[in-house]
Amino acid sequence: MREMIKMVMVLTIITAVSGGILSVLKTSTEEKIESQVLKFQKAPAIGAIFDTATNDPLKERFKIPTKVKDKDIEITFFPAVLEDGSKAVAFEAKGAGFGGDVGLMVGIDLETDKIIKARVTTHSETPGIGSRVKDDATYVSQFTGMGFDATFKLKNNGGDIDALSGATVTSKGVSVAAAQVKKLYLKLKPQILNKMK
Repeated sequence: MREMIKMVMVLTIITAVSGGILSVLKTSTEEKIESQVLKFQKAPAIGAIFDTATNDPLKERFKIPTKVKDKDIEITFFPAVLEDGSKAVAFEAKGAGFGGDVGLMVGIDLETDKIIKARVTTHSETPGIGSRVKDDATYVSQFTGMGFDATFKLKNNGGDIDALSGATVTSKGVSVAAAQVKKLYLKLKPQILNKMK
């Protein structure tokens, strides 16, 4: 019996120490990871969406807390002032693809509530099939000019989004992300406008 208690105590100590080390590692690397994600995933998408911005959307980014599916989250918004003086904002939402989440960054004109451009930021999709959602900008170009009166579902489900040939599940993930952008934008527009004053 003593041996059993001793073993349980040793395992408890090992588990507590391991948990503490993992917690410290997560905390110490969190900022570096966020910086790398911003630099290599989000920045190229922002650059493609706001290619005529007169400001730096990355430096002027801001966060707004909200709830998504009963979870408290913070969404990062990238504000832009375009050449014609109009204001826009971009942010990312995710939808479940074939190999994992597909991240979709969407730029929105704040005056017209229309999509300026969209770009896929992240995915774990099959190379040459689902990965084309990021590699082929013509696929996401279908979002350009869409308003939020559009139905962000695939056409075979009664929506306005074309599926990428051979990658229906990935296409569905992109359309789910677009629907999430619509929902969050309409919900948070007053806070977005307030932050951009």
